[in-house]
Amino acid sequence: MRTISLALIGFGNVGKAFVRLLARKQTGLLEQDGLKFSIYGVATARHGMVIYPQGLAPEFLVSQIEQGAALDSLEGGNAFSGSVEEFIAKCPADFLFENTPVNYHTGQPAVDYLRIGLEQGMHVITANKGPVVHAYQELSHLAAAKGLRFLFESAVMDGAPIFSVFREALPAARVQGFFGILNSCTNMILEQMETGESLEHAIQYGQSIGITETDPSGDVDGWDAAVKVAALATVLMGQPLTPDQIEREGIRKITPAMVAEARTAGEKWKLVCRAGWEADQFVAKVAPERVLPSSPLFSVSGTSSFVQFKTDVLPGLGILESDPGPDTTAYGLLADMLNILRRG
Repeated sequence: MRTISLALIGFGNVGKAFVRLLARKQTGLLEQDGLKFSIYGVATARHGMVIYPQGLAPEFLVSQIEQGAALDSLEGGNAFSGSVEEFIAKCPADFLFENTPVNYHTGQPAVDYLRIGLEQGMHVITANKGPVVHAYQELSHLAAAKGLRFLFESAVMDGAPIFSVFREALPAARVQGFFGILNSCTNMILEQMETGESLEHAIQYGQSIGITETDPSGDVDGWDAAVKVAALATVLMGQPLTPDQIEREGIRKITPAMVAEARTAGEKWKLVCRAGWEADQFVAKVAPERVLPSSPLFSVSGTSSFVQFKTDVLPGLGILESDPGPDTTAYGLLADMLNILRRG
């Protein structure tokens, strides 16, 4: 049996879902791979930072959370009063999981957290898109130099295998372009507007069910979609881009009348992401488009996402993820860790 120690930066919905998933999978992973997991530290924005020198079993941490216990009240927990950077340096672990809010424009402070984790000898895994677009080369090179890994499957389309498909299952395939719906929130908002709702009421509905943030601008103005386009272009196509370099238009100008007009014509509005070469120039953009029933985007409903790749060997490879949530994002984190462990 091998015990794997974990440090968690960020403990919101995704972080908690990840620990619950670990607890649920622990018995099977112990039997199949001889792996046992132990939480050595948790750093949160709202509830402070705690180091558990003896480690906590995921199932114990889950049970305590569900009972409403404070992180620093758990057995053997030592509250930590320094910075997050100091916490990472002080918390001995095999893996650092970083799940803080995305910074579209700089990727910070997540980039620094991951860099310090690598320098401390930890594999680093994140669901955060910021470090992927702002520091992919730097963190990948640092990880390689240390004999470690930097993975981020959950950064685009939650737990659906996007990066790992090309890294593992499609050797030597060259991505030439892609298009799709990468922001599930705006997909749901536009679908609500098809029932006659205004944009504002559709956003309020999304907020009421926990899909849309209190400040919806990241979704509505296309920033979330743009950072995902940048991540795919950077990692899969060798075209390093940041969200500010993506031609971007959100859905604020879409009116109920425009939605109704499209519906009458048998079409739908979608916030479409595209990247590829046009006349020897690389173009990447996010913009609302009217799509026909013949388009694979037409039937992508609710909070689902879809991307179709064009490669030099597969002219059309589509990946659909239906109605994701924190559990699917958590699975992407788990998959990254297991892929690292199983490959030595």
